[in-house]
Formats: sequence, structure tokens, C-alpha cells
Amino acid sequence: MANLRPLSAELRRIAETELNEVEDRVPADLEALRDWLAKQPHLRARQDDQFLVGFLRGCKFSLEKTKSKLDHFYTIKTLMPELFGKRLVDEKNLILCRYGTYVRLPKPWGTDGPRLQLTNYEKFDPKEFKLLDLFRYQTMISEQSIREDDHSNISGYIEIIDMAKMSLSFLAQLDFTLIKRMGIFAEKAQPTRLKGVHLINCPKEGVALLNLAKSLMPSKLQQRFHVHKNLEQLNEVIPREYLPEEYGGNNGRIADIQAEAEKQLLSYKSYFAEDSQYGVDEQLRPGKRVNADSIFGAEGSFRKLDID
Repeated sequence: MANLRPLSAELRRIAETELNEVEDRVPADLEALRDWLAKQPHLRARQDDQFLVGFLRGCKFSLEKTKSKLDHFYTIKTLMPELFGKRLVDEKNLILCRYGTYVRLPKPWGTDGPRLQLTNYEKFDPKEFKLLDLFRYQTMISEQSIREDDHSNISGYIEIIDMAKMSLSFLAQLDFTLIKRMGIFAEKAQPTRLKGVHLINCPKEGVALLNLAKSLMPSKLQQRFHVHKNLEQLNEVIPREYLPEEYGGNNGRIADIQAEAEKQLLSYKSYFAEDSQYGVDEQLRPGKRVNADSIFGAEGSFRKLDID
């Protein structure tokens, strides 16, 4: 029997009807995935049930797609040490957590809906932190979601980015190569599915930069970007009740959400400390080896990994 969190009735219905999950078959699916992993000399992956079922759900229980996503997950992480290397629950990341710049809202958008995540730059100091630091922290929260958040795994997640307090010096740090690579990671490697990105209060100086960043994303993700002039326009899509109190909603207070997030991050201290044990060794990959060019490509092209 698989060691998994029980799902709510609403999420169970979606898992079965939209993700092809058959509860009685999940243990066999997990065993088949572990059997495949055992035959991949180049790939060192986490293998606990809750982690692996996140990938199965993200691939609608297609075993071949799950193999590909797992391989991409660890391959791209290995190729991007600037983002995924040395992710530790240290004082730097705890300070970022306490700022409340990036929070996962406690109430999803409906009982069976996607998780809502909010970025607000009000307390973020670009003199103390770089954009890369925030992105790295966000990958840590995202990886927690694979194991902790059934809504993200089954119904996906939505990013709300409030740019009202974003400084121009912060915008100047945008690394378009990094943005492009993160887009490829989100599409090809991340098991939780991005359902939408909603930007509000975007300064006019940032619109051109954001359009350029968006153009580097995979086409599927480009279609999920939406720009709203203000909060009122956002609320025409996402009802205000699903936003935190600071935005006129009733989805928690950011200070309380941040305090709970800090507790959870601290509980993952050993998880991230052992993260370097996992990844890929291209010298051991059967068939054609993979490098940054074959994954990301000069023009964003993507070649298929040798999976079997």
C-alpha cells in the first residue's frame, strides 16, 4: 500500500476523472517507476511515495511521460547550479521568508481549485538581495509543494505578482537567459502545473521588459500570462475573497502566512541539506549525453532526452 496523504473527495474526483488516477493501481505505478529508476545509472532521484506520485499526477499517470519529467527535473537542476545548487535553509532564505515577498495562500481557489501564490515586493530590498536569490527561494517553496500540496499537484497553481513596489533597479537585474531556462524547467521538469500568471500594478517602464521575458517562454506558458492594470481588474478574474486581508480578501494575513511558511521551511532543513546527493551524472547516461545546448538551445529549441 502506498504511503500517501488521503485526498479530499473533491480532489479525488479530479485525480480520477482528469489525471487518470486509479487508487488501487497507484502502488503498482510507483513500483514500476522505481524499477525504471534502478536501471538508470546516471540518475539519482528521491523515491518516497509522496514525491513520486506528484510526478505521476503531473503527467496524468503516463509512465513514459513521468520518466521523461523526472529525468528533466534532475538534469536541468544539475545544469543550473546557480539556481538549484546550495539551496539551504539558512539565515538568508529565512530572511526572504520573513519578508513575505513570496507566499503560498492557505485557501485554494475553490475546494477543488488551484493553489494561489502571491509575490509582493513591498518589503524586498534589492540592495540586500538579488533577483536570483528570490528565484532560488521560490524553487525551494515549489519543491515543498510537490510533497505537501495536493491542490498544486492535482489542480495546479496560479501566480499573482504585484509589481507596485518593485524597484527599477530590481527590474534591471532581469537575466533573460535565466528566465528562458526557468520557463523550460516549468514546462518540461516541474510536476506541478502552472495554470496562470497574473501581473498587477506593472510600471510602464517594466512592460517592455516583461514582454521580452514572456517572449522567451515556451508558447504554452506565454498564453498563460495576463497583465491587469490594478487590483480591481484582477478581481474580475480572481474574486477578492481569495486574496489575503491586505488586499481586501479573507485568505489569511501575510504575516501569519509567512510565520507558518517559516515553520515549514525549517522542517525541510535536512531535506535541502541532502539535496546535493541527487542529480545526474552525464558520464553514466546510456546513449547520447545531454548538455545545456541540447536542453536549452541557442534559440530555445529543445531536443528530446534519451529516456529508455
